[in-house]
Parts: sequence; C-alpha cells; structure tokens
Amino acid sequence: MKKILVVLLGIVAHNLFSQNYSQYVNPFIGTGGHGHTFPGAIVPFGMVQLSPDTRIDGSWDGCSGYHYSDSVIYGFSHTHLNGTGVSDYGDIMLMPTMGNPSLDSKDYSSKFSHKNEKATAGFYSVKLDKNNIDVRLTTTKRVGYHEYTFNNAGNANIILDLNHRDKLLEGEVKIIDDKTIEVFRRSEAWATNQYIYARIEFSKPLKISKKLVNGKDETNLLTGTKLALAFSTTVKKGEKISVKVAISPTGYEGAGKNMLAEGKSNDFSEIQKQAVADWDKELSKIEVKSSDKDKLTVFYTAMYHVFTQPNINMDADGKYRGRDNKFYMAKGFDYYSVFSLWDTFRGAHPLMSLIDRKRTADFINTFIKQYEQGGKLPVWELASNETECMIGYHAVSVIADAMAKGITGFDYEKAFQASKNSAMLDIFGLNAYKQNNFIAIDDEHESVSKTVEYAYDDWCIAQMAKILGKKEDYQYFMKRSQNWKNLYNPKNGFMQPRKNANWLEPFDPREVNNNYTEGNSWHYSYSVQQDIPGLIAAHGGKEKFEQFIDAIFAAPDKTTGREQVDITGLMGQYAQGNEPSHHIAYLYNYVGKPEKTDAKIKYILDNFYKNTPDGLIGNEDCGQMSAWYILSTMGIYSVTPGLPEWQTTKPYFDEVKIHLEDGTTKIITKNTGKEELRKLGFENAKSFKDFKYDELTATPVIAADRIFDINTKVAITPLNPNDKIYYMTMDEGDANVRKTFKPYKEPFTITKTTQVSAYAERSGEKSSITTANFYRRPNHWSIDVKPTAYPQYTAGGKLALIDGINGAINWRKGEWVGYWGQDFEAVIDMQSPQQITKLSSTYLQDSKAWILMPKKVEYYVSMNGKDFILMKTVDNTVDPKDETVQIKDFAAEILPTEARYVKVKAYFFGKLPEWHQGAGGDAYIFVDEISVK
Repeated sequence: MKKILVVLLGIVAHNLFSQNYSQYVNPFIGTGGHGHTFPGAIVPFGMVQLSPDTRIDGSWDGCSGYHYSDSVIYGFSHTHLNGTGVSDYGDIMLMPTMGNPSLDSKDYSSKFSHKNEKATAGFYSVKLDKNNIDVRLTTTKRVGYHEYTFNNAGNANIILDLNHRDKLLEGEVKIIDDKTIEVFRRSEAWATNQYIYARIEFSKPLKISKKLVNGKDETNLLTGTKLALAFSTTVKKGEKISVKVAISPTGYEGAGKNMLAEGKSNDFSEIQKQAVADWDKELSKIEVKSSDKDKLTVFYTAMYHVFTQPNINMDADGKYRGRDNKFYMAKGFDYYSVFSLWDTFRGAHPLMSLIDRKRTADFINTFIKQYEQGGKLPVWELASNETECMIGYHAVSVIADAMAKGITGFDYEKAFQASKNSAMLDIFGLNAYKQNNFIAIDDEHESVSKTVEYAYDDWCIAQMAKILGKKEDYQYFMKRSQNWKNLYNPKNGFMQPRKNANWLEPFDPREVNNNYTEGNSWHYSYSVQQDIPGLIAAHGGKEKFEQFIDAIFAAPDKTTGREQVDITGLMGQYAQGNEPSHHIAYLYNYVGKPEKTDAKIKYILDNFYKNTPDGLIGNEDCGQMSAWYILSTMGIYSVTPGLPEWQTTKPYFDEVKIHLEDGTTKIITKNTGKEELRKLGFENAKSFKDFKYDELTATPVIAADRIFDINTKVAITPLNPNDKIYYMTMDEGDANVRKTFKPYKEPFTITKTTQVSAYAERSGEKSSITTANFYRRPNHWSIDVKPTAYPQYTAGGKLALIDGINGAINWRKGEWVGYWGQDFEAVIDMQSPQQITKLSSTYLQDSKAWILMPKKVEYYVSMNGKDFILMKTVDNTVDPKDETVQIKDFAAEILPTEARYVKVKAYFFGKLPEWHQGAGGDAYIFVDEISVK
C-alpha cells in the first residue's frame, strides 16, 4: 500500500513540477533592441548569473553586459542585471585563450557567431572563433560551472581580469594551490560599494604566466586597483578544462561554504540537468495551452525573466551582508537583493503574490531587515547598496498588497512602522509634500511624478493602517493620498507642474522634461491608481474620462522636449515600453467599456512581444515588462496593488492552469467570467472596516508676472469653483506689520516686490497655504544673448540672467539657462553709462549630467555697444572629473571704469573626453545670474 501511495504521489509531483516547460524558454529574447537582457546560465532567483560580456563601455544598450548586435566576447562574468537602464555587475570575469597570454581586453577578446551560440534555461554555449575554443556554462544558485574545450593543442590560458566593466576599488587574489584561488573584488558603479568574494577551482593545475598588479605582488597574494592574471597550462587537441566559481557577498569563508554546498559535483551534465529541473519546477506553476509555439516561447520566457530576480543574497548557511555592511544570519526567511521597485510593484510583485506567497513574504522580511539595518525601506536596492534610483517608496505597495491578500510570514506591525518611516522622511521633496500637500518645481525636480506616486504610496500605508486598526494613521494617510488633486488642472485634465504657486506655462503634455520621471504629462495624468473613481469625477464623469483615455491613444506618437530613450512602444502617447503607462488600457473597465480594454490589450500582446532578440518593446526592467504580459494573457492585471482584486480583460490563451501553493489549481479559459477573474486567487481575502476621513481641499493658484517693471495684477483662482479664498501680502514695508488673511474678492495690483500667500476653504476644511513671490526688477537693463538656450533649460527667458534671483544647486528645478555645444555670449545694455568695479557671472557643474564649467570667462565693456575692450579673463579651476554638483561665481574685480555695455563670453568645455560616460558628446554650459557693480 505504501509503495502504491508513493508512486501516486510521484506521479502527482511529476505532473505538477516536472513538465518540460523549460524547452520553451528563449534567453535571447530581449538581448537585442532595448530589452537589456542577457542570455547566460541562471537558475530561478539565483545569486549567479553566468553570462558572456560583449559590452565593456557602459553604453545604455549594454547595461546587461551583452547585446545581440555585437560580435566580440570579452569574457564570462558571474553577475548580471536583467533589463535595467543603468549598467552594473559583470563581476569575476574569466576568459579562455590560447598562445601567448595578454591582459589587454582587445587581445584576449574573441569574435563569435550567433550560429555557434546556444542558450536555454540554465545553459549557455558558444564557440570563440579566435582560438577555436568551445565554451559551455551552467550554474547552481551560488556556483557557476564552466567547461572549456580547446580544439587545438598548445598553450591554454584562463584570464582573470578584476578591472572588467566597472571601477575596481579593491582587488585581491589568493593562491591556495595550483588548482584553487580565492578572489575579492570591491567595486563602484551604480552600486557604489559592492563586495563580492569567490572561490575558483580548476580541474587541472595552472600556473600564473602573466600578471598586472599595482599593489602587493607576493608569491600567494596579489592586491591592487589594477589586477589581472593569466593562468596557463599546455593542452592536447580536444582537451577540456573545467572551472567552478562559488561566489559570496560575505567573505572567503562564505564562498567556501557555498562551494561545499553546491560545488561538489564535477559532472557538468548533472548540474545542467538540475538547473533545468529547477526551471521546470518554477515554470510549471502556470501551465498554458496553445498551438502557437512562438506564443508559448514568449510566455515561458516571460516567466523566466520574472524569476531571474530578485536574487538570493545570502550564503548557503544564511549569512548575508546587511545594508550597514555588517553581517547577519537570516533566520526563518531567505534574504534577497536587486529590488527594482518603481518597476516591479506594478505587475511583477502582484504576480508573485498569486503564485509564490512564501517568496513574497521573504522579500518583505528582506525589506524589514534593510529598514532595521539601513534606516529605510529599499527604493532601488542593489548588492546591499541603496542606489536611490527612480522615485517613490514603493516597497510599501508590495507590503500593502501582501497584507490585503492575507499573505503571512512577516511581522505586520514592523512592516507598517518601516513603511510609515519612509513616508515621514524629509528627502526627495517629501518635506514640501508634507507641508504643502504637493511638490512644486520650486521644491524638487520631477515634482509631478513624485507627488502622484507619493500619494499612491500613502494610500498603501493607509490600507495597512486599516488592517491593523490604526484609525488616526489611516485618516492621515488617506488625506495625503489625495494630494494629486493639487496638480490636477481642471481646465485641461492633465497633471501639470506648478511653479511659484501658478501653473507652469507654456505647457505641452507631450513634453518630456525634468518635471516628470522618464515621461511626460500624458503618462502621469492617469497615475491615480488609488482613486480612479475620484479621477473620473474630476474629469466630469465617465463619458469625459473615456474621451480622455481615448485621447492618449489618439495623440501624435512623438514626444517633445528631452529625448528619453526609455519611452518606447508608442500608441499615440501611450508607451508600453515604460512602466507609467502599464495600467492605462485597463482604465476603460472603470467607465463601462471593457471591450476597449480588450482591444488595446490584445493589440499590445500581438505586436509588442515577439520570439526574437528584439522581442521586447522596452527595457525588461527586472521582470516588469514580462509580468505585464503574463498577467494580461491570463486576463488579469493589478491596476491598484493593495486591493485584493484584479482588473480584467479577455484571456489570451485557450487554457491556463495556475497551481497555487495551497495545492489548488485555478483554470482560466477564454470563457472564464470577469467576476471569477476579478478575485482569482484571493477569493477568501478578508475585508476590513473603513474609517471616515477628511476630503482634501485643493490649494488655489496664484497668477501674476513673476518679474515686473512697474506693477503687475495678481489673480487667485480656486481649483474647485465653490471654494472660498483667503490671502495675505507682504512687501518690504511690512517688516514690522502684523498681517492676517482676508477674503479674496477680485484681482489686485502690486507695485513692489511682494510675497502673496493664499489658501482655499470648503465646508470648514482648509487647504495648505501656498506662497508666491513676485519681484520688481532691480534694474531696467536689457540683455541680448547670442546662442539659443536649449529648449529644456530656458529658465523662463533671457531676463532670468539679470533678474537678481540666483539658481539653486538643484538645477532640475529650472532656474538655470542651459546651452548645449556652444559658447555663451551676452551683451547687457545698462541704458546709461555707469561706473563699474566688479563683474561676475555664475555657472554650474554636474559632470554626470554633461554640465561642465566653462574653460574661461571673458568680460568686456563698451560705451557704444560696438567697440568692446577686454577687461579681464577668469580661468576655470574646477576639475571636470569632480562629480560633486557645484556652483562657481566667476568674479572679476576691475579698476573703476565707465561703460554702458557689458559683454560676457564663456567658453564651453567642448567634447566630453574619453573618461566620461558620454565621451564624444558636447558638454552643456549652465549660466545664471550676471551681475555688474
């Protein structure tokens, strides 16, 4: 009886976990175009990503280290990022060669052909044409397996180059014996302080035949920031050398333990079969039926890309490196790294909450530890480093979604406190957001995107508070979640930036600029996932909102403003290639037009996901682009993570079976009802009692000329026409006068530099106070500027250069005038002769953003505006390699000189040099205040 039971259980286990879905995985999907994926050997969520590197230049399309258009391989490294927009990783690079060894990447690299290249789940192989070497790669979670076949007899080399790809801060190689070495690499790139250790075991003895080292050079120890070695031996024709590389974030001991746990086997095929089995187990969680093999390949490769990360980031014994660089033991959970949360909170994490609740809890436990050890929840965490890339505090979305869906295995109270901490910090515009209930251009760059995304995150925290019965926290964060209303312009329906308490004008919703994150107003004007009914009401009802959704798809498919490579897959202004658009097609469901959702989703599924190297329409973004596909083909998508429900569309495949962790199976067909889909997987999620909360009163708009000559008219307008307005003015004559707010009745005129403050009130609920500053010009000078300012950086016009208002260190606020690839020259007419003793002009440097100080600044004077005399030249003293954002006043004191005209000429840096990431491009010159004394 026991034997029969075991057999039956074995059959069940085989059916559930051993079906060969890995056969449909094509790791080359996304390696071309702008997908930024890599084709190497990985297992699900593994620490090792063992893959070829064809790019070492830091180029955008080489972020993963590989691009399908390339024909040269530099080596095989053990860490890679999947579909990111910033380059990093590429650690512990090995490269087999023959003949006289070289440590120059131009020499040890090799041509290759795609016809001799193969990639499947858990396996990669290629022929290196230069020396006729066949390379095969496979892996476990923590150990990479290499097999090199030398098809010619002679001197064989294995190159270890620790300077590969990113900047080496510390390198170390320990020679344990002639078959074993240990390697330490501390590097700086996107993660500014990344540690990795490795134990490398060769299948036959090798000797150091060449070395590049600028530190210790001892018999068994080599160190430095320049460190590369060649290990050599003689081989017969057809001889194989195997290499095993165990990596660890904690130390040599960790790498050794990982080798003992996962690197004992010397059977390459056995390890490859285990990798395939690992993939089949994960991929079998969702079974799809289709007669179209390409669609099956796209689907299961999408699953593969979702399961590529986050990556396990602890040793086999549970030891990990915390955010504070101290060591800890993970108890009762697995510790992970690589959290691209701005992308993945939208679809990848909701998908995981459906099919992998245990791992979702592990992610959240990792978040909590990062809060405890690093001071806040992760934003974009990489190798125990917080990169602070992108915006929001979207870890709270993952937490709220898990709590709403009843996922357990983490401490709800700790998770809530960590989430609340992130929302109460005073960074990235949050101080202004908390005080003013929105972020203005004056406060922080990317102000619109940050406001709307913070508001969604606040709603998520409110949902946690509701589940935990925290009434006051719920009410506070629900009110904050309405802050989007302060940037919603009721006159045009767009989320529009505000500057100096007014709407930014001129305004073009297609313009990509520093007020939005990787997007424009079209992309962010639907980003009220927490209150779609409120957004519909703001537009005037379902019919008008339907028209607004129609409009994004009907708009011209060209953006204006800054060129943004991330904005791809355009359908009108809808951009499938970048995340802010991903929920928009589903919004038709909210206006009773599901057929429109169905049509748009099907078009995207048919046209933007292909079984080709350029088969992804944009960056994979750590699984989000693929998660959108997986969910949408099943007929579901999470418009609002934090609600235990899906928005629905018509299922794409004939049949889908989802095997859940509780042992149940959900079956989806094209006839599955929308109500069944809506609660799929969360049918038993608990509902919690809502508390009453206050409705936000939106802040009024104050409009006038910011700079005026004699007087200007001030008008104050409520965003809700029924709101009452109260205002107060302060000018230089009011220094000792006690002022109070008074009712606003009509526009008024000011003649002095004045500060105007106002708030709106509705049913006793006051808005935040908004304040505008209006300046009477300090002079009546005119200015003629020779070059044309770059359209993104006009600061409102040329008078900004002589308005007496100094630009802030955060140049993205728009107070600097920027010129690209040209010298700056301006002539000021002071209208009458003046005695001059000092001339100055101010410049900004942000080397990473291509903005460099001028090489020199010349000051000239003239009485007639034609004949100018050079008074002084001020040379630059700021190092262009200095990446500190800084302002420098190029001041020149001169002997008293009478003149009517002043000419300022600043010479731009020129072409960016080889050491710069933008090498060969033109530098910007950023100018602000020109002053004459």
